[in-house]
Amino acid sequence: MTTFAPTSVILYVTDVEASTTFYRQVLNKEPIETFDGFAVFALTDEVTIGLQARDQIDPTAAGTPGSVELSMSYAIHDDVDQLYRDWTALGFPIALEPTTLEFGYTFVAADPDGHRLRVCATDTSGLV
Repeated sequence: MTTFAPTSVILYVTDVEASTTFYRQVLNKEPIETFDGFAVFALTDEVTIGLQARDQIDPTAAGTPGSVELSMSYAIHDDVDQLYRDWTALGFPIALEPTTLEFGYTFVAADPDGHRLRVCATDTSGLV
């Protein structure tokens, strides 16, 4: 039996250039490939994130922009605070200020299409 293991996440975006600029800043790296209407960034050696022009996907996308959340859950408390300061200074929209929720210390930013970026110091001890 073949195992299904996703190797990429594709975000449908309105403006690939604007989203590429945004993700350059978020990921602090250049895309590994760019095409007309599409850009690809390596997240790990095995996983990529693609930015696809929403009006060029077949079949037409039915979901609402901003209904996807990318999460970085291996952060520590100081990472959450530092990325919040960095991203706020870059003018990124913030959907949730740093706060402690039942699963850990977290904040949420948004990309140009409203896709959410969560940074979370996940509490695995039961003590936040």
